[in-house]
Amino acid sequence: MSTPTDTDGRSDPEFQAAGSQDHRTSPDRSPGRSPDPEFQAAWADWHAAHERHRADHHGFLAVTHLHWLASSPARLDGAPGTWSVEDDIVRLDLRAGERVLRDGQELNADGIGATVFLGPIPEREGLNLRVEDAGAGHTVIELAKRGGRYVVRPRHPLNPLLTGYRGTPAYAPTPEYAISGIFIPFAEPRPTTVGAAVEGIHHVYEAPGEIRFRLRSKDLSLTAFNGHTPGTLTVLFTDATSGKSTYAANRSLTVPAPGADGAVWLDFNRAVNLPCAYTDLATCPLPPAENRLPVAIEAGEQIPYERQDAS
Repeated sequence: MSTPTDTDGRSDPEFQAAGSQDHRTSPDRSPGRSPDPEFQAAWADWHAAHERHRADHHGFLAVTHLHWLASSPARLDGAPGTWSVEDDIVRLDLRAGERVLRDGQELNADGIGATVFLGPIPEREGLNLRVEDAGAGHTVIELAKRGGRYVVRPRHPLNPLLTGYRGTPAYAPTPEYAISGIFIPFAEPRPTTVGAAVEGIHHVYEAPGEIRFRLRSKDLSLTAFNGHTPGTLTVLFTDATSGKSTYAANRSLTVPAPGADGAVWLDFNRAVNLPCAYTDLATCPLPPAENRLPVAIEAGEQIPYERQDAS
């Protein structure tokens, strides 16, 4: 069991990375009051860093194809070689002249063809291969395991989703949605099965406890998963804005490590989209049923332009 990630398999999860800081910069968090300049500036810096990370040349916006491997060898669009998997080991057969690198080392060293065996790979993890593409940037081939199955996703910097990316709309930051809560640990961490953006796939994460808080005169709670940085927490949720102004399936929030008394800080202004909000080539987790909040969280990232245009 592992940590949910919003880069859908990359080693530096956007899901947690830019949103994990604990900024408590506004002395006045009462509803209806305008945030002070320090609060706004801290959010703007965070959001700009988050957008830069999202638009990485080989981030999830660069994914061109999604391939599920089978025991029968097959050639895959966007990737050299012939691919198959059996007994938890991936076989890659390279033809003469096909160049693939792993950690800087040629897998087809003499250029006449080679057979390479990769794996096993733990669930929710993966590895990257590199394919040179003279004059157009190189391709990264992501090999990962999702829902017990192996997936291959080529990533290229000239993918139209990336080259046409316009940024992500978001609510203006307001202290109303930067609130305190309390983390209540479970007696034992609970394995929690959730659905995925891809039909037929399920993810299992370890939930160490729940976060309780009060918003709009309602007592609310969220099941929390372990965050990417040790000690931090991650919550997946929907709310009354989901499918209206925010993405319908999920949003994610990184929560800084609880204090000794369990106190936590929830800044919903930093709620972010997962890759499935932008592309159908993602296998993102869905929130557990209990994380469907009955209030409107009018904060954080909204429906991406890409999905607005599609509708």
